Order: sequence, then C-alpha cells, then structure tokens
Amino acid sequence: MSDRFHSADFDKTPPRPRAVMPEKLAHPAVESAGHRGDYSRKRKHAVFFVDVPSHAISMTIGWLEPGQSSNRHRHTYETILYVLEGEGYSYVGGKRLDWKQGDAIYVPVWAWHNHVNTGARRARYLACENAPMLQNMGGVALREEVPDRGDQLFDSDHEAEGGAR
Repeated sequence: MSDRFHSADFDKTPPRPRAVMPEKLAHPAVESAGHRGDYSRKRKHAVFFVDVPSHAISMTIGWLEPGQSSNRHRHTYETILYVLEGEGYSYVGGKRLDWKQGDAIYVPVWAWHNHVNTGARRARYLACENAPMLQNMGGVALREEVPDRGDQLFDSDHEAEGGAR
C-alpha cells in the first residue's frame, strides 16, 4: 500500500489504523546534544531540536539570555510555548503577553510575534508546533522573519508586509 493517497483512492483507506513502530522513540539529553548552530544564529537565540519521528508535531527547546529577544517572525503553523524557567514577554499579533515559569502562550497561524527575556537569568521554553504535518501535506509550513529585535507592534498585516516600521 502506498504512503500517499489521492482523491481516487478514497475507497482504499484501511478499516483500521496501521501501527508503525519507528526505531527511534526517544531523544535523550536534548540540550546536551547542542543547539542547531545555523538555525540558532539566524534567529539570534539558542534552539534545540527534539529529534523524534513525529509526522504531525515538532518540539524544540529555546533559550533566551537576559535581555535577549527572538527575531520578529510569523509562520503558517500553530505554536504552543511552555515556559520552563525565566520570565519575559511575547508580542503576539500586536498584544504584549507577560510570562514566567509555568506559563503557556499560544501563537496562532500567521501572527507576527517575538519573545523577550526580561529576567536576570536564562529563560527556557518548550515549543510545540504542527509544522511537520503541514510539511507532509505538501510543504506548506512557511516562515517569514524580520531580522531585528522586533519589539514594535504591528497594527495589521498590511503594515507588516514591509518589515519593521
């Protein structure tokens, strides 16, 4: 049976799910393995990929040093951030959301956002996203960035098209 189905294959869907057990089920010591250098440099903060074979969700761990900010960006996938330690705020769709350890932040599809550490020590967060699902549906997990600190608020997508004001 093919891993890809088309409209004419509707009658070929199995009556039960097919169990697929990948060889890799765990990624021990994620942060000890080191951050993704090129990806982290472009985003101006450390990002650690959780390397498990999910086809629908991804997970990363991000670090922001004191006073550090991620680039302002947006993407076609949803994100849920869970703050592991530290404090700061995020701008999401023009709204400032203060956060601290134990808080969760939702970032909707295509909303401009960035994250800022306001604490005296490193802030760490876990980010869960549905980007792999969109990539597997035809490469529609897209990302757009403005390579600056990104504290300015965008009033609308129209204003944001040209980047920072």
